[in-house]
Amino acid sequence: MSFKEHLKEKLKEKMDENYMELLPSGFQNIGEIIIINLNSKLKNYKKIIGEAILELFPRIKTICNKKGIIIGKYRKPQIEIIAGKKNTEAITQEYGCYYKFDVRKTMFAKGNINERVRIAKQVNQNEIILDMFAGIGYFTVPMAKLASPKIIYSIELNPVSFKYLNENIKLNKIQKKVQTIKGDCSKETLALVKKLGRFADRIVMGYLPPPKKFIKFAMRAIKKDGVMHYETIMYEDKLKQETEENLALIKKEAKKQNLDVQLLSVNYVKAYRPKVNHYVLDVKII
Repeated sequence: MSFKEHLKEKLKEKMDENYMELLPSGFQNIGEIIIINLNSKLKNYKKIIGEAILELFPRIKTICNKKGIIIGKYRKPQIEIIAGKKNTEAITQEYGCYYKFDVRKTMFAKGNINERVRIAKQVNQNEIILDMFAGIGYFTVPMAKLASPKIIYSIELNPVSFKYLNENIKLNKIQKKVQTIKGDCSKETLALVKKLGRFADRIVMGYLPPPKKFIKFAMRAIKKDGVMHYETIMYEDKLKQETEENLALIKKEAKKQNLDVQLLSVNYVKAYRPKVNHYVLDVKII
């Protein structure tokens, strides 16, 4: 039986049958935590739904519900505990990389797993990398653990994410490959440029909504022949047009630094909303 069918069986004597079809058909599992996305019409049933899920998965300790979208400059999830223990700190593992974080305080998109590994596989030996929106180490950890960069400068403003970034660097034993910097990406990137000159072989701009205003700072830091990974969202039926618009924006800032750019690839990450998807543009600086 499917997850939804199992839930129906557990709840058949506890819920009005008219609400059964509104039960979630899937969930996100992070460590000993399960996160579901409940229909708002089920709010009066959320406790018994959470308890039923705990019975289905004995190793799970906490059930959470998404209450809304990620909000604010710190990208904080809107998540509530509906059953089980109050602990929302978890450790999850992908391709041998470990991530520790609090699901109520910091975001973690499991749907981006292929993109994290894809970028890590492009890293050449002894590269100097700038991770402009490092978060808890979404890209820093796999780049440092699965490749052999010389150093990764990882910048993060959110104090909670920065705490977990440092913990994840220790957890993955990559301290020698990473230097963490707490602060605003624009100011900290310029500080690195002042100290090191044009230093970056690769820049990761892993942030949504698209970090347009930070392109000019990336262009101050990146070397010729360097590669920039720029995250954006585009309509499926306007993909060519919007790719060209994004590229024009990047070219405009590159020109100010007497540089040019070459589009290497457009990479689909995941659906963002109906007919709109999350993409990453790989761009070479020439």
